[in-house]
Amino acid sequence: MTAARRDTLTPRDSLTPRDRGPLLTGDPASKVDLKRTIAAYTAPRGSFEIVDVPPLRYLMVDGHGDPNTSKAYGDAVAAVFGVAYTLKFLSRRELGRDYVVMPLEGLWWSDDMATFTTDRDKSRWSWTMMSLVPEWLDDAHVARARDTAASKGGSPAIDRLRVSELVEGLSVQTLHVGSYDDEAPVLDELHHRFVPQHGLRLRGLHHEIYLADPRRTAPEKLRTILRQPVEHLSAGPAPAAPATD
Repeated sequence: MTAARRDTLTPRDSLTPRDRGPLLTGDPASKVDLKRTIAAYTAPRGSFEIVDVPPLRYLMVDGHGDPNTSKAYGDAVAAVFGVAYTLKFLSRRELGRDYVVMPLEGLWWSDDMATFTTDRDKSRWSWTMMSLVPEWLDDAHVARARDTAASKGGSPAIDRLRVSELVEGLSVQTLHVGSYDDEAPVLDELHHRFVPQHGLRLRGLHHEIYLADPRRTAPEKLRTILRQPVEHLSAGPAPAAPATD
């Protein structure tokens, strides 16, 4: 890191959606952008911030391996977006509610978390790629969208796609601007300085929210929210790592 980081300690308020989605009126302004109505989708650049993230539902596909070389990763992303756009069109057509498809997000973990920081090794990473589902759409809507996408010859990973609620709660996050490969020093600082200095410990899975499309954005201009669920040391023994398939 080249610039000193400014620490923000006060938890964020109003982290629940403030707009359940407007009825479609033909006005482009009626298309809701949930990134603007869920406060957890903003983060400060150059500082760590403690937030309280509400429970949110996502389209999810799990996998393992280097995201730059793994076919499974490309299939997972294609499945998530194939169903996400089908779901958007279903919502607009049948419910009269239009919205901006939410960005790609990822949960990342490894048997050795140093593979993300000081001993970076992408081949040892496991991941869940995902996209937020608006709260007015239920599991039946998602099932129909998944079936429709599959019937049109979508990604082979569609069969592994599920919808699930993610409960993160107390978390630390920051906005990283730059290449994904330059995240390591930020994560090292988060894990080994900010978290222990503020009486916290890591729990859950490392979470990234990709606010820029890497196909259209120079690496140095990529914008990614880096989020890590945490808990206070006074909460007792650290919980066991979450089970994964």
